[in-house]
Amino acid sequence: MSGGAHKADVTFEAAGLDALIRLLAAEGREVWGPVERDGAVDLAVIAGADDLPKGRVETQAGGHYRLADKGNAYFGVRHGPTSWKRLLHPPRQTLWSTETVGGVPKITPAPRDDTPRAFLGVRPCDLAAIRVQDRVFEDVPYKDTHYEARRTNAFLVAVNCTHAAATCFCASMDTGPRAGAGYDIALTELDDGRFVAEAGTEAGEALLAKLAAETASDGDLQAVADGTKRAALEQTRHIDRAGLPELLKSSPDHPRWDEVATRCLSCANCTMVCPTCFCTTVDEISALDGSATARENRWASCFTNDFTHVHGGAVRKGGKSRYRQWMTHKLATWVDQFDQMGCTGCGRCITWCPVGIDITEEAAAIRAATPEMAGGRHGD
Repeated sequence: MSGGAHKADVTFEAAGLDALIRLLAAEGREVWGPVERDGAVDLAVIAGADDLPKGRVETQAGGHYRLADKGNAYFGVRHGPTSWKRLLHPPRQTLWSTETVGGVPKITPAPRDDTPRAFLGVRPCDLAAIRVQDRVFEDVPYKDTHYEARRTNAFLVAVNCTHAAATCFCASMDTGPRAGAGYDIALTELDDGRFVAEAGTEAGEALLAKLAAETASDGDLQAVADGTKRAALEQTRHIDRAGLPELLKSSPDHPRWDEVATRCLSCANCTMVCPTCFCTTVDEISALDGSATARENRWASCFTNDFTHVHGGAVRKGGKSRYRQWMTHKLATWVDQFDQMGCTGCGRCITWCPVGIDITEEAAAIRAATPEMAGGRHGD
């Protein structure tokens, strides 16, 4: 990402957004973007700007999500329950299959998905989440080649946030509201309906050069800065990261874990909507006559009873130990593994928790009950 004005910073009218989508498709890419479906914003293949949820905004709170009409923005809705993880790390994926031919079993590895795709509307928190997933699946000695193929063929069009949802706290996690590294193009939708576009890669710069766009003025760039600053100031939730990993790891018997366990349903919603959770399990699938089998990888959750099941039963038997494991991993031991927290402040776990458990509230409660940590400050 450029640190300031980039030579490819351009501005264009709303019609240019449709042109951008069509240019991406002309390169042979499936263009995925936000769409409205079943009362929420989902991700789907789009053909043009008309497929986007223009004029829609959402209200989010603990256990609450509703869409409403307001304004004419194409990207007025921050995000729904579906993150881009679903396209890069699918909920279910065949690893290999077998088929018996002439009495001889044949093992066939699942082919890699090399489909070129463009992700339009990647919010900064989700862009940061993709970087986290890269650490898990690519920046390791034994890469997930299926993830690597999808990631290599993904063109990322980020959208900076100029307004925040009530459950957002990306500013305190240093993951937004302005996009960090990793995008090909970053868009900012201005209040007057125009877009400012910044290229983050040579591929992004080449694509912007094909648009009928004007060079962004200093005023346009200031509007981008003002809009993202406004989104940060609108955020009422935050996590104080100072010393938090050490605090959580040293507090396994904190009474707050018992309190949250009385509310947690162990439904696994938080892990399913989280853009960084990566736990999986493996299923063996067999045809009834035994002629074919397959091994499938699927998402798993540390909130389910069988996640830690061993010969004597589950290691983590109740909500206390499961929520403690999830939150401590996300905000503490993840740092030990990857030198960063596993939370990007998107707020999905708050919105889609049926009982409205708030990770920012839980972190603050544990800090407040620890006198030496009560005066912490924002930071790593």
